[in-house]
Amino acid sequence: MSAEDVIIATIDRIPGYRIKKVLGVVSGSVVRARSIGRDFLAGLRNLAGGEIKEYTELLAESRDIAIRRMIEKAKKLGANAVIGVRFTTSAVMSGASEIVAYGTAVIIEPEKE
Repeated sequence: MSAEDVIIATIDRIPGYRIKKVLGVVSGSVVRARSIGRDFLAGLRNLAGGEIKEYTELLAESRDIAIRRMIEKAKKLGANAVIGVRFTTSAVMSGASEIVAYGTAVIIEPEKE
């Protein structure tokens, strides 16, 4: 594992590694608003039924940004892993949502055999 790699996991332990040090909770968030173009296309899709791909893409992009921000904070603490990662969303205002990624920043090392 290089110094730039950070392992991200929703579980509390990484198989094959032991937790050397717990550095604390880290989070990353982003608030995104829908756009007129996406709303128009989403409205058309809503009439036909099925997945609203424009919103799926918006949420996926937002989740990726939140994860990147969480990783940046973990790296600043010296972490090489974030465990117990969770996501939450909330409406900030009409048409805007916040996505938060959070977990526990840790330093891990390979288990000795």
